[in-house]
Parts: sequence; structure tokens; C-alpha cells
Amino acid sequence: MTLTSDTAMSMNFLNPVTTQTWTNGRHVVRCVKVIQETWDVRTFCFMAEQPVLYFFKPGQFVTLELDINGEQVMRSYTISSSPSIPYSFSITVKRVPGGRVSNWLHDNLGEGDELAVHGPVGNFNAIDFPADKVLMLSGGVGITPLMSMTRWFFDTNASVDLDFIHSSRTPRDIIYHRELEHVFSRIPSFNLHIVCERDGELNQAWSGYRGFLTEAMLEMMVPDFLEREIFCCGPTPYMEAIKRILEQRGFDMDHYHEESFGATPRAVQEDVRELAEQAEVAANEVDTEEMHSVEFIASGKSVRIQPSETVHSAAAKLGLHIPKACGMGICGTCRVALNSGQVEMDHNGGITDDDIEEGYILSCCSRPLGDVVIDF
Repeated sequence: MTLTSDTAMSMNFLNPVTTQTWTNGRHVVRCVKVIQETWDVRTFCFMAEQPVLYFFKPGQFVTLELDINGEQVMRSYTISSSPSIPYSFSITVKRVPGGRVSNWLHDNLGEGDELAVHGPVGNFNAIDFPADKVLMLSGGVGITPLMSMTRWFFDTNASVDLDFIHSSRTPRDIIYHRELEHVFSRIPSFNLHIVCERDGELNQAWSGYRGFLTEAMLEMMVPDFLEREIFCCGPTPYMEAIKRILEQRGFDMDHYHEESFGATPRAVQEDVRELAEQAEVAANEVDTEEMHSVEFIASGKSVRIQPSETVHSAAAKLGLHIPKACGMGICGTCRVALNSGQVEMDHNGGITDDDIEEGYILSCCSRPLGDVVIDF
């Protein structure tokens, strides 16, 4: 019997001996399917040439490593699929006017194309915050991590009382509309609520909620929302509005979780400016004896830096390029191995506890506490 390449590939995926398990790091994957979700949103599905079980926590994300016009560009996207379908993973991307990466993906990435991804990472997930009663709140393409969680709950027959509120610009902009209706029609403890800002320009019929989500709407849809674990993702103004409603109602914000990567938060920008001003003032006051040595063994280079500087800035001074996307310890792209020494790492979920135990750090947010040696 002659095996086709597709048959051989399928048989490989059934062989547990050749199957690897996904771990945080850099991986080359191949796009195997592109799904047009709405007029400006597409889902890209990925697999590996060799079988890989893509285990991750629903809600986590990956960072794509792309070559756009000869320039390396890194961008983070939530995994929209569920780990209950383990041999592939998907991201869902909205085309943004003027968006360099989103437009490139829509215009250039197709079936058979390969790219590198870093991850999976992220503190925003349904596994680390288990609850019997959950409320999900999403706006626009912010639905992607919550869809991953919902698919996971559905596929695993989780005993969860789930209310899902999704806000969309118009009916034709509702991402995963048919799947949402299917999933929420089959589980009595799952309740779906969709809000459309307006009917749209195509005379679309819409009998659901209209306008922006308000406290009155929230109270009407989910009367017991104060008793639920809340997961929220959407544009920054949307999440800020949700938090104001919850705080005014005295909600325990320890039970509120939101997706955090994307544009640099205002608070972080202010912190960066303040730290830059402090560094400028202190630059002439630093005793050279207080400086730390950072050695990069793979390149054979070393440099001395001030205590306030990061491993990533040390590499930059030597002309070494450690890939970086967010600069805030979120995306996990700048992960390197710490061979010796100690650092203070102020990350935001971009590295797992297992990675830390194995000696990895995120160079963008790690400041040496003494002389250190880095495997890069």
C-alpha cells in the first residue's frame, strides 16, 4: 500500500512516541487553515510538521515572529482555540486600519506558510482562577481569550455556571456568532447575552440589546454578577468602564481578571518616564564599584551596567539583539537562560514558574543583583 503525504502525516499524529508536548519557547509552525470569521476578522490555524500536543491554559497567548519587508517584527495574539483540541492552535486577528501587523497577516499569511511563535504564556486564564460561577465580558476582538475558555468549558463538560456578555459594533461584526449560539443552546447553565452598539449600515435586523453595556443592562442580564469570577477583555475604554461599574457596586476586585497585553498601559508609561528622569539624575552619582558585570557567554562579550539597568539594556550596549515585543515582561519573547548570578525580575506573566525553576529569566525586566552570566 502506498501512503500519501497526508495519510503519513495523520499516522504520525497517532503515534505517541513521536509526539512532543508544547513548552514555552520558540517554535516553527505552519498555517494549515484560514477562516473568515467576519468581514474584517480572520482565524489562522497552525500545526507543526512533527506532531506537537499544544497544551496551554485557556486565555494564554503567543507572540508571532514575523519578517515584514525585511524587518523582524514581534506581535502578541491570544490563542482563540481550546487545548481540548491539542494538535493545533489558532489565533483570531481583526484587520485594523493602518495596523502594520494585522494587515500583513490578512494580506500575506495563507495555508502552507511557516512562521515562528514564542509562548505560550500569560496570567489571564481560566485554570489559575477556578470558580463555580463565572462571568465573561468581552468587547470586539477581545472575545478571543474568552472564547478559548468557553470552548474549554464546553469540550470538557465543566460544571460551571457561565454567563457571557459580548459587545459588538454591529450584528455583522459579531465574531464566532454561529458557534456562540450553538454552544450556549446546548448547556442549560450557559447563558449568552450580546449587545450591539447599532444596527449597522446594511439594514440588519437586531432584536437584542443596543448601545453600550451599562450597569442597568448588566443587572438585568446577570443579577448575581457580584457573586461571580469575572474575566474581561476588550478595548481599554471598555475595560475601564467595566471596572468603574464593578468598583461602584463594591465588587471584590480580587475576583476580576483582564487581559493585559496590547498597548502600553498609561500607568506603565508614566512609570517609565519617572524612572528615566530618576536615572538621568542618578547617572552622575553612581559609584563604578556598584556597577554589575553582565557576561554573554555565547557571544563572548561582557559589559558593566548600573544597578537600575536591565539585562536587555546590557545586551543592547554590546550590539546584541535579544528579541523583544512588549518590554514589560508580558509577551515572554526576551526569555534567556541565567547561567549564574541573581536578578530581580519584575514580570507580568510572560514567564512560567517552571521556566523560572529551570533558570530562565525575561531580559527586559530583569535587573542584576550582582555579576551575572547569561547564555546568549
